[in-house]
Amino acid sequence: MNLTAIKAIYLFEMARFFRTLTQSFISPVISTSLYFVVFGAAIGSRIQEVDGIGYGAFIVPGLIMLSVMTQSISNGSFGIYFPKFIGTIYELLSAPVTFLEITIGYVGAAATKSLFIGLVILGTSALFVDLTILHPLPMLLFLVLTCLSFSLLGFIIGIWAGNFEQLQLVPLLIVTPLVFLGGSFYSISMLPPFWQWVTMFNPVVYLISGFRWAFFGAADVPVIASLGAISLFTVICVVTIGWIFKTGWRIRN
Repeated sequence: MNLTAIKAIYLFEMARFFRTLTQSFISPVISTSLYFVVFGAAIGSRIQEVDGIGYGAFIVPGLIMLSVMTQSISNGSFGIYFPKFIGTIYELLSAPVTFLEITIGYVGAAATKSLFIGLVILGTSALFVDLTILHPLPMLLFLVLTCLSFSLLGFIIGIWAGNFEQLQLVPLLIVTPLVFLGGSFYSISMLPPFWQWVTMFNPVVYLISGFRWAFFGAADVPVIASLGAISLFTVICVVTIGWIFKTGWRIRN
């Protein structure tokens, strides 16, 4: 394992993040505040509690997951797309660095950025509602796995994308709707039976449910199923990236 190469890629990507640290810090704070104003105040005045949990606190895990997923994909995709766009990826591919080391460097940096943003949103949420985390270690595990898996997905999207518009295609048209329909701001039990069954085919439901369980001890699906879903998704992404580097799909051509 070439730790020097991993460190170089990781620090290079993190340096770009720290150059815009103010923007990276202020943006999620403002977005979270707006969500609390719109959902917490407007809808929360009509829905006092969900499953015995105050509505303002109930939406916190969903808010964190929404930002973490989209930011992970964005960071992971741009990190690998930009060197592909300007052609420096060929220098990287010709260096004595394996695909695993390249992936660890880029995905590790993207996951670190997303984890930072998730913690910022968590801290901002604590200013609006009384928040108690019943299972802090599982909460951190779900958060790290989500950052890692969606950064891997972003890495795949960055290799697949042919232009900057395609980088935003999956986060905006697929991931964000799935998050909103995945129980971010409501409990699945509030839906009619048929739509509860349909919602179970939304993979994001399992992530949000497991993450919410870590906060409040309440979940729409079993915690083991949530952990299995995020673990399986991570493995699929790793296998896909291995196949991409083995075949050179969208890289060498």
